[in-house]
Amino acid sequence: MGETTWDQRVDSFWTGEFDESDPEGSIARMRALVAERPPGDAAALFEFAGVHDSLGLEAEAIVLYRQAIEAGLDGERATRVLIQLASTLRNVGSSAEAVAILESMPHAGGDDPARQAFLALALFDEGRHGDALRTALLALVPTLDGYRRSLTAYAGELPR
Repeated sequence: MGETTWDQRVDSFWTGEFDESDPEGSIARMRALVAERPPGDAAALFEFAGVHDSLGLEAEAIVLYRQAIEAGLDGERATRVLIQLASTLRNVGSSAEAVAILESMPHAGGDDPARQAFLALALFDEGRHGDALRTALLALVPTLDGYRRSLTAYAGELPR
């Protein structure tokens, strides 16, 4: 069996090694993975931000997410960094910035339902309750076997 890639070791960290009850250990394990990459590596910064975020260390996570964006991410991480940054901003009371990020994102592929869910939460926090409910309903519509037309119409009737 061949050597595991860095991404496989990161996946293994998230599926089995991350331990919320051991924040120092979790950070240390991810720090070791990050150290395998060149300084300023976008993917490493993103994953390190995610550990901080998952442990409730939002201020540190926000800085790292912004550094990862600046360093340039591609693929799935390029989408997820914006969703995760926006979610974290919302958690610290910056829901207006979260809305701006999530509304300006292009379609997020398989992560678009997550983008819409976090957008609905941020819109609600901004007092835009009709927009929040509309976003949540329209995210739900594609998953339904029936009622798509009527729910889409009802969502369109909600106040803006």
